[in-house]
Parts: sequence; C-alpha cells; structure tokens
Amino acid sequence: MVILIGNQKGGAGKSTLTLLLANYLTEAHKRKVTVLDMDYQQSVAAKYEKAKILDNTAPYEVIPADLTHFPMLLEVLTRNPKETVLIDLPGKMDDDGLIPVILSGDLILCPFNYDEFSVDSTLLFAMVAGKINNRASIVFVPNRIKATVRYDTRQDVDRALSRFGTVSPGIADRIGFQRVDTLHTPATVLPAVQPVLDLIYGSYINKEAAK
Repeated sequence: MVILIGNQKGGAGKSTLTLLLANYLTEAHKRKVTVLDMDYQQSVAAKYEKAKILDNTAPYEVIPADLTHFPMLLEVLTRNPKETVLIDLPGKMDDDGLIPVILSGDLILCPFNYDEFSVDSTLLFAMVAGKINNRASIVFVPNRIKATVRYDTRQDVDRALSRFGTVSPGIADRIGFQRVDTLHTPATVLPAVQPVLDLIYGSYINKEAAK
C-alpha cells in the first residue's frame, strides 16, 4: 500500500504526521514500513540519520528520494504486497514529475491548519490530487489546532473539505510533537493522535490490506 502525505502549505505538519503514522504502524500493528522523504527540507531523513549516528536501530527505513528516482524505488518497494510505503511529498505541486507519484497513492493524507492560507492551499492540493488520482481516498487531518479557533469557522472549513474527502478528528497543538522521531512517539503525544491514527488504520489501511 502506498500512502501519500501532502499539502502545499508549509508548516501544515506533513513530516510530523509521516513520523507519527510510521511509528504507529510499526509499533501498534507490526507492519513493514518504508518512508520515502521527498520533501525539500528532508526533515524525516535527517531524524533517521541522527538516530543511526546514535547507534539506534529504527523500526523502519527512511529513504531520501527525488522525483527522478521514484519509479524505480516504487517498483522495488511494492514487490512485497505487505509493504506499506509512506511518501512525504514535496511542498509544491508545480512539477510534472509529481504526477506518477500522486498516481501511485492508494490513500492521500492531507494535514492542515484552520487558517485562511492553509485552507486555500489544502483545497488546491485536494483538487489537483483528486483530478490526477480519483481512485485514492483523501483524508484531511486538522492539525495543531489552537484553542482560539472558532467553532463556526471549523464547521465551514470541514464542510468545504468534505466535498473532496473525509475530515478526521483534529489533533490539538502540543509541544511534544517536536520530540517525535524515527524511534518512537512520546507518551504525552499519544492521546492526541491515537483517535486519528486508529481511524486511518481501521477505515483505510486495514481494509486495503484485506483485499
């Protein structure tokens, strides 16, 4: 299964969600996971290399990858039907090389924030991704939610996004997210993310695996 994590808006939490999901799948469900870090900042790959320097064995592999390497990598990784490939997408959609990447996705996760710029970028990402790949489900993940977000604003945004996919439960803003790495998710963060990850796994990943 190939899962894409993407949004055009920087700071939406793509890389953090990638780490959270990779940790969850390997720890809670003992799944074989490989992460392709295609984001320009390559923060997931940096955390992975740091863990290796400290002689820690990560429960999954992180591969820094660019668009030109993608077709060969995908062919190798998807030979094992039990492999789950997570792809942290680049933050921009202006490269035609992204088309085969988006086409490969079985599930698209789109973290976003409840602010005007993030919502506009999220809608644009969803429209482009949905036009390229109309077989993959899109799940929008409200992320780093501030206590000051108005209820009616959330309702309006969720209603707009639900035209393109499913809006998951939200993840509240927590300092502990900065300590998520390729080895583990801090216990203080788990209550905030567990409902979202359980939904993604139960409604999408486990069903895909059962086909």
